[in-house]
This record gives sequence, structure tokens and C-alpha cells, in this order.
Amino acid sequence: MDLSRRELLTRTGQAAALATAASALTTTGAAQAGPGNVVTLTQGTNISVTRSRDGRWLAIDLVTAIWVLPATGGTARRLTDELQDASLPSFGPGGRIAFQSYRDGNYHLYVTDLAGSTPRQLTSGRYDHREPAFSPDGTKIAFTSDRGGSYGVHVLDVASGAVTQLTGLPDEAAAPQWSPDGRRLVFTVGNAAVDAVALDGTRERLVTAPAGAQLFGASCGPGGQPSYTLMRPGQADLMLGDRAVVTGQDVFGFAPLWDGGSVLYTADGKIRLFDGRSTKDIPFSATVPVRTPRQHRARTPTGGQVRGIASPVVSRDGTKIAFRALNALHLLADGRTTKLTDGAYFDSDPDFSPDGTRLLYASDRTGIAQLRVRDLRTGADEAHAPAPHAQTTPRFSPDGTKVAYVDQDGQVWVVDAAGRRQITPTLFQPGRPTWSADGTVVALAAVKPFSRRFREGTSQVLTVDLVSGELRYTEPMPFRSIATRGDDGPVWSPDGRHLAFVVESLAFVVAVDGKGRFLGTPRQVTREVTDSLAWHGNDALVYLNNGRLRKSTLDGKASTIRVGLTWRKQRSPEREVVHVKAYWDGEAHELRENVDLVVDHGRIADVRPHRGRADVDASTLTAIPGLIDAHNHWHLRGRAWGARQGNVWLAYGITTVRSPGDPVYQMVETREALAAGTLTGPRFYATGEAVDGSRVYYNFMRPTLSRAQLDLELRRAHELDYDMLKTYVRLPVELQRAAVQRSRVPLSSHYLYPAANIGMNGMEHVGATNRLGYSHTISRQGRAYQDVVALFTRTGMSMTPTLFHNRALFAEDRSLVLDERTRVLFPPWEYERYLAEANTGGASSSLHILRGWVEFALAVHRGGGLVICGTDAPLDAPATATHMNLRAMVKFGFTPREALITATRNPATWLGLPIGSLRPGAPADIAFVSGNPLADIRAAADVRQVMVGGRLHTVADLLKPYRAQQRTATDDALPPLPSARNRHWWHEPEWADHACCGH
Repeated sequence: MDLSRRELLTRTGQAAALATAASALTTTGAAQAGPGNVVTLTQGTNISVTRSRDGRWLAIDLVTAIWVLPATGGTARRLTDELQDASLPSFGPGGRIAFQSYRDGNYHLYVTDLAGSTPRQLTSGRYDHREPAFSPDGTKIAFTSDRGGSYGVHVLDVASGAVTQLTGLPDEAAAPQWSPDGRRLVFTVGNAAVDAVALDGTRERLVTAPAGAQLFGASCGPGGQPSYTLMRPGQADLMLGDRAVVTGQDVFGFAPLWDGGSVLYTADGKIRLFDGRSTKDIPFSATVPVRTPRQHRARTPTGGQVRGIASPVVSRDGTKIAFRALNALHLLADGRTTKLTDGAYFDSDPDFSPDGTRLLYASDRTGIAQLRVRDLRTGADEAHAPAPHAQTTPRFSPDGTKVAYVDQDGQVWVVDAAGRRQITPTLFQPGRPTWSADGTVVALAAVKPFSRRFREGTSQVLTVDLVSGELRYTEPMPFRSIATRGDDGPVWSPDGRHLAFVVESLAFVVAVDGKGRFLGTPRQVTREVTDSLAWHGNDALVYLNNGRLRKSTLDGKASTIRVGLTWRKQRSPEREVVHVKAYWDGEAHELRENVDLVVDHGRIADVRPHRGRADVDASTLTAIPGLIDAHNHWHLRGRAWGARQGNVWLAYGITTVRSPGDPVYQMVETREALAAGTLTGPRFYATGEAVDGSRVYYNFMRPTLSRAQLDLELRRAHELDYDMLKTYVRLPVELQRAAVQRSRVPLSSHYLYPAANIGMNGMEHVGATNRLGYSHTISRQGRAYQDVVALFTRTGMSMTPTLFHNRALFAEDRSLVLDERTRVLFPPWEYERYLAEANTGGASSSLHILRGWVEFALAVHRGGGLVICGTDAPLDAPATATHMNLRAMVKFGFTPREALITATRNPATWLGLPIGSLRPGAPADIAFVSGNPLADIRAAADVRQVMVGGRLHTVADLLKPYRAQQRTATDDALPPLPSARNRHWWHEPEWADHACCGH
């Protein structure tokens, strides 16, 4: 059965099951913490438990380490170090403990003992090996692995190392457990069933999940009955056969251990033993070291050489280079750079016609991204083959008669004189197309996952044969990814004999035939950080190196191409006085009435009682600090959103945004354009691509497999003045720690521990995508426990909740969806999807999960932790989601003032900037709203005008460029080519699911 992306995310724990009951957090962790830089943990979120064969010891996986404690409870002793990143222990004979470890960048099986001896590695290689379970006699270990093309059940002979596969395609098996006689294994299949398989391969279906439910943690119970956790909306029951044995608890969904009629399991942050009549908690305590992260101050650039050079291309004769910079297209020819477009809209991704006289590009000047062609001789500029959808990243065919482009859904199209045809199925964030020399094959970067169970894979070369209809994936190198699915290739040489691409931040070239099949081994061309490849003839490459345009021959001789383009920070307006009805300074518990805000050269010079005439009459409005959305990705769909994205942020009073991950040169270009005033929008603090590990999913993750490559990634970050770094899901702890040690900027990730002991500055989301497939910071029912709250409150690490389930509030409030600002400023397809979800009352979201997430954040906030508001837009809606997050916070316990502080003072603290307040000396970033947001949080969204650095924008002005613009092209596409047929389960649009948490 093919699975949607929502099902994939749900299976990996990111949809936090289906729904939850209200969360009851234990918030006493800070008080219980030990002296010095340590925290004592007395509860564990999503921990599993196993018992020694003699019944004397328990082993648990707390904060990604294996611990042992007496079976009656007590102080836990740690067996594995932080680099081991260990979880899911299983006791075998003689006190041996098997577990899974991510130490080397893939999951492998290890064995240690009660003394904590150096773990012995049992599996290796580039595939994952997970969820070990010792057989009753200790001679075998069952596990799951994706080595067969999907997650199947395997058995390892401990003595010989031989592996036998028992199940495979099309299964996605999880967590096998042995029957007491060692003859068969029970396991879950896609969280939808429990199966049993005998060692001879004989298989039986034991349980099928009821509609709307999921199954986790299968094991063999008394009398041979299957035991498992049944997750329903708001309920997690520990089942034996068809009977609920434990109900009304947050059962964690790991395999329970049965001993006659009693069962050992984990729930509500605790280890529990149920004897059939009563439940006994087995207490534990574990002390872990922590450290307070270094404080940083974000840099506000004032100008200099342009480094935001996006998507450079070279004319076939090598005399001209075109690129995007400062919100306009530029042409470099004869040593001189000339601005081609006026920068009023979003013009991007140029490409030269074969004869070099015309420039093809995408522009949103009609409201959505559409193809245009500019005559470089006459300056004539006209639309080219308009479509009802977005047209992005276009590329001319070698003969100039066709254009390939990508729409907002990740479908690739070809347009020629006859019309336009879809040539691929929907792809997840594909790269820019490139053409074979004869124009019969299109190649591009596309992700190919390893399995349905986990979404990560490698970014490969996808070739599309327009004649035969064949789609073929080719790894650039074994188990390696093209660096990013953007401008890093593949790019076909003009003569069609080679493909160039970037792998691990270095350029490689490989000989190919006319269909794009590799004819040899790729060879390295560059030895420095390399991005955005373009061919310069057939024997050289042009690329970007940390803000410099470079050229390299294929034998590695490199030189710099001088661009000669500079920028300067936009001058702030002169002194002016703004009269407001009331204002909130970002700290006070009540508004101050009838005041003047004196703004001088972009900063607040004075706040005084109103007197005399004002330059700006806001006497019916309340001034509050401009809001800060601390987690979004401007260029996740930036080409399709175009210039309107900056307007929508401002229209809702968000004057600063922070991106923890964006395509690097798109990010730098946007940051420079916003600072220079050539693009309208908020202040923009950001990083480039997140530093990831051996497998990737999103198009802007950097697969990083070594310390040498990490040095390249950090060099790019430092030379391009990143404001932060984000390490992503598959980066091992060792490289994560090295990044912290070597970085000059703050770091964030999806993990709480050992991040809290290696100096990470923050964690994104409440639980987020996780290599485990579940989270150690939030349970499947959306709850967090003492371990998590204590670590946040004691370390000062930030927490960015990104409350995706805020959409459950649509059942009672659709006002932001129906607001004119949303209707006008969202691209049409984005608005249609948003409205459709609102009309269902946010049916894809859970009010129960939302409550649990907010109560988690509230416990951290009131415990003294740093909670900062973010949305993960555009996976959630830009700007409106910021306000929906604030409304969700208030609904479930925050006061309006507390909620606003998470979107003002707290993220300003993280950035180390004086924004987020209205006080003398602070930047004049102000939202002017109707009403009192300290009394009614909805008033914070009722923005009438907004000021950034003293520059005033009215909502009417922000809407004006888009108010009358609509799609005008008709949907008159020709029949799709055979290559557009969907042959693979992973072909689906990027927007297919909004569930937490992508980034």
C-alpha cells in the first residue's frame, strides 16, 4: 500500500500519533536538579525498558544513552557515552545488552554488559540496522533493516555474524520481539498491523488496527496472545489480544515485558509494573552533565561587495554571465555588470538562449511566477507561454525551441510551439532541469528514499527520456547525494558528453552517453567550497565560492571572475513623531495611554506624553513591538511566493524573521536585498543549508559525512556571515559537537540531549523529525515530562515550539484565513489549500496534541526557560501562523503578555539584538494594531500599519501590488507524456502535508 507523506511523518512520530489527551506536566525538575552543571532526571519521555534474565536489573534508554538500575528502582548507572547515541536496549543471557547506536552516521547493532565494557559492534555499512532483540537462548538477535529495499525483519547469528532475512518488500516492519520458545517473532507492520513470522519464513497476521488507530510495540503475551499499544485519538491502551490491560495512561508504545500475569512497561514518564490488579511505579534517578551555551550577537550588515549572487548561468559562447542579485537580474559582460530588471517584483533563474541574444527567466510581476524572455539587444521583454500554475527554474533546450521548468507542486513541464506538457510525476522539491545535447532527455536532481518507513534518502540524478518515457535514478556516487537539489547540478555540458554536479561541496564531472547514463567514475574538479555550477564551454565550470564567482578548468585551475557589484544599507528616515492611542513597551503588564513615539534615523529617541502635532497620526491604534517569527524558511517555496512574501510578513506586524535553513545564495541575496531596501520585507536573520548527515530529505540540506567536509561547511558559513547554524536529523553527535566547537555563530538542531551538554543554543520544534522515528522530548500523545522540562530550564537552551496543530483552532476561528491580507497576498494555490483546510475545521490537526504542546512550552516558560515563537512557514502559513501560534498559547494557559514575549523579547534575546521592545535606543520596529493585545491576543493580528527601522508601511500599500492580479492563463495543457505517470510511492508534492515537523 502506498503511503502519503502524512502517514510517513506519522509513522516516524512527527504527527505525534493521531490525537492526545490533555497533558499534565511535572514541572519540578529544576528544583530537583543537582548542584553545579548537572541535572537529575526522575522521569523519562519516550523511554523503553528491558529486564535482565535473572530479574535483578533493568535497562532503559534515557537521553540517548543506555542506563541500568536495580529492578526495584534506584539510582541509574550510565553504560554508554554521548557519542554512542544509543537507544532501545535488549537484555540477553549473562547480563549482555544489545542496543542500536548511531555513532558512525548509520544505525548499527552493538552489545555491551552490565559493567559498561566497550561496546562491540555487530553490524556495519551504509544501511540502517535497528531495534535489536536477543533471542531467549541468546544465540541470535532479531532486528530490522532497510538493506533489502524496505524495512524487513532479519536475524543475526551472534557467533558467526551471519544474517538471515525473514521479511522484506513491500513491508515496513518495526521492532520484532521473540516468542518465549524462540520459534517466531512478532512485529508491527506500518503501524497498521501485528504479524508473526517463524524462522522458516511462515507468516501470520495477528492483529489489524481499527480504523483511525495505530499499533506500536508488539510483543508476545501470556498464552501466546499478541500484546501491543493501541493508539486512538486521545488514548493509548496497552493491549493483550483484544483486551485493554492498561488504559488512561500515556503508554509510550514500546514492547512490554510479560511475566505470567504481570507486565513491565513505560508510561507517563515512568517505569511501571502492573500485576493485574494494581500499578506500581519503579522510581529511578539519573544525573547528566549540562552546560550553558555561549551567547552571541547577530550581525547587522551595512553594505559591501555583493555576495548574494543567485543562480549564475553562462552564455554558450562564454562572453556573458547572468545572475540574480539585490532583487534584480544582472548581466556581466566585457568586465561590466549591468542591471537588467527594475527589481519591483521577483525576477529569478535566468538562462541564455543558445545564440546568447535572449534571456529566459521567471518573474512574478503578473502576480505569480511566469516565464518571460528579454531581448538583450533591444531590451524588449515579454511573457512566454503563460500557465495557470507557477513556472520556476526554467531552462532552454539546446536548439532554443523548448523550455523545461518546474511548477509549484514539483512537476516538471516542457513548453514549445505546440503547447505545454507535463513530463514528470509530482516530485518532492526537485532541482533545476538540464537538457541533453539532442533535446530528447531532461535531467534533474531528485530525492530517492531508502524506505517508506523513514523519508530520508539520497539526492540522485533523475533522467527523463521524452521519447521512451523512462524515468531513471542514478546515484552520483555510491550512497552519496548531490549537495543540494537546487543549482548544484546535474548540469549537462553543451556537447552532451558530460554531467557536472556538486557532491560534499566539491564539483565532480562524469562522462555520459546521450541518455545520461554514466560511462565512468565521476572525477573531482574543484578543491574549494563549490556551489551553483554552470558550464563555460565544454572544458570549464563557473561556480560560486563563498560569495565569489569563480571559474575552473576541468583539470582544476581556478580563477576569480570580478563582478564589481556593491550594496549599501538603506538610509533610515529622518526624525518624525508618531501619536498613538496606547503602547506596550514589551515588558509592562498594562498599556500606557496617549503617547508620542519619537523616531529618529530608524530608532526610538523618546517615548513621551502626547503633545502638539504629530507627523504620523495613529491616535486610534496601539503600538507594540514588531513581532519576531523565529523559525521559517523563506526560500522553501520562495520562487513560487515571490516578492509577496515580504509583504505578507509586514502586513501582519512581523518585522523580523529568522530562518534556520535556506538555500544559501537565495538566502544571502534576499538578506542583502532587504537590507538595501530593494526588496520589501522584515529584517532577515538566517543560515544557509542545514548541515545534515548521510541521508537527506529536503532540497536544502547539506549531506556531511566527514570532519573534512564539515570544515568546508563551516568555512562557507563564516565567509557568508551566517547568523546561525542548524545541524539536521542525520548528523552524528561527533560532528554535531565539532560544529559547536568550531562555529562562530549559535547553533540549533532537532535534539535536546546531548545537545544540552555540547553547547547547542537551541532546539527547533517540540519534537520534530528525528532519526529515531520518535522523539525523546515529546511522547506520541504530545506530552513531555520532567527530564525534558528540567533540561530546558536549567541550560537556557531555547525551545521553538512551531505549533502546527494550531489549525485545530479553525473549528472556532477562521478569521485570519478569510482576512483580505491573506486572500490577496497568498499565492492562489496556497490560499486555496489554506481555505480548504479551514473549511474542514482543521480536521488534519488535533486539539489534544495542541494542548499538550502548549502545556509543555508553558512549563518551560514559567520554569525560566527560553521559549521563542516560530512557525516553520511555509509548511505552516507565513505570518498568519505566527498569530495562530499566539492564540493557541493563550487558549491553553499562557497570558497574552506571556505569549507576546515569546514573539518579541525572547527571540530578540536569542539573536542578541535590541529589537522586540519599544524603548529609547531600540530600533523603531513597530506594529500598530487596533485594540489591546494584552487583553485580547487577537488584537495583535489587527495590524493597520507597520514600521521597520523607522520606515512606515500601511497595509493598503502592501496589498496594492497584488490586489488586482489574478491568474489569467487557461489550463489548456496538452496530454502529459508517458514519463509523467507516477511509478513510485515517493513522488508527491512538497506541500502534501503540514504535520510537524519538517525543519
